[in-house]
Amino acid sequence: MSDESRLLFDIPGPRATRRTRIATGVALLALTCLLALVVRQFAIRGQLDADQWSMYTQWPILRYLLEGVGQTLLVTAVAATLTFPLGAAVALLRLSRSRMLRAVARGYTELFRAVPLLLLLYVFLFGLPRAGLTFPVFWQLVIPIVLSNAAVVCELLRAGVLAQDRGQGEAAQSLGMTYWQSMRWVILPQAVLRLVPALVSQLVRLLKDSTLGYTVSFLELLHRTRVLGEYYHTVLSSYLVAAACYVLISAALSRTADRLEQRQRQ
Repeated sequence: MSDESRLLFDIPGPRATRRTRIATGVALLALTCLLALVVRQFAIRGQLDADQWSMYTQWPILRYLLEGVGQTLLVTAVAATLTFPLGAAVALLRLSRSRMLRAVARGYTELFRAVPLLLLLYVFLFGLPRAGLTFPVFWQLVIPIVLSNAAVVCELLRAGVLAQDRGQGEAAQSLGMTYWQSMRWVILPQAVLRLVPALVSQLVRLLKDSTLGYTVSFLELLHRTRVLGEYYHTVLSSYLVAAACYVLISAALSRTADRLEQRQRQ
């Protein structure tokens, strides 16, 4: 156990270790029994029959789902392309020496961190069209995701910059750099380097937010799964297949974050 961990709690003794192992074993046994009960209920109700799963061997069904995966990845990629630059720009405004710019940036972050994403989607779906401002379905989904997640990225970057040693900026300014030059060439690159795993993990949130496409009738993966399950009366198997797709994509993104973190440590 590292020294940092010892500062958080004491090292458990033999009795506490034994109790922890017993509690872990009991919890795993209870979870296994619960999972077996759920599988048994699915089998009793016919949810595990072959006809509930044979449809996924047909190419038209697979193509329909793969198109949904493609739409989900497209929303995630476009949202990420817009979210990270916008979050960085707002973070720089929050770090500005101008009180007015800091107030504007703080108002943005506080607003879009507090407002639920679903409410933003309803604003773009119902509110703005009544004011005469209508967006295509794709952008009705992407723009609220960008506005909401950019506020989170802003706080991540701001925290990363503030965590840097003040001597970095002072050394840069002593070489003749201005405040913004030292921020651009010295402080911000180091902060981004340390935050790469967290920023990559933010992609997982963008992926999850894309599942709200049903609110604007955008046919991403989850919406297509819902349509497919209701049409063929295979709701459970359809959702399980969709969940497996999301797990695989999220695992790939998480694996990327782990590799970047390991490379950073090296």
